[in-house]
Amino acid sequence: MIGMRRSLGKMSKRSRALGHAKRKLTVPGLISGYKVGDVVSIDSQSKYSGMPHPRYRGKTGPIIGTRGKAYVVLVKDGRAKKELIIPPVHLRLVGKE
Repeated sequence: MIGMRRSLGKMSKRSRALGHAKRKLTVPGLISGYKVGDVVSIDSQSKYSGMPHPRYRGKTGPIIGTRGKAYVVLVKDGRAKKELIIPPVHLRLVGKE
């Protein structure tokens, strides 16, 4: 029997990691505020809007600015430094520089 080819999109095989989040979506988590210079970790939640690519899950970096309600986070990807625009629901405070 010939079946359909499996999708290989960015969310492929990610349902287990996102469905059983260790943190639940709460009101304080949705409205949490960070300052420029705070070091945050990227922790994708099951809310899809503004979710960063799964390859950045667990990466840490400082907040270097804001864009609307989201934050601009500087992350190292190999030798390259990348600026990711992420809403606060997908961030977790690690420390301050």
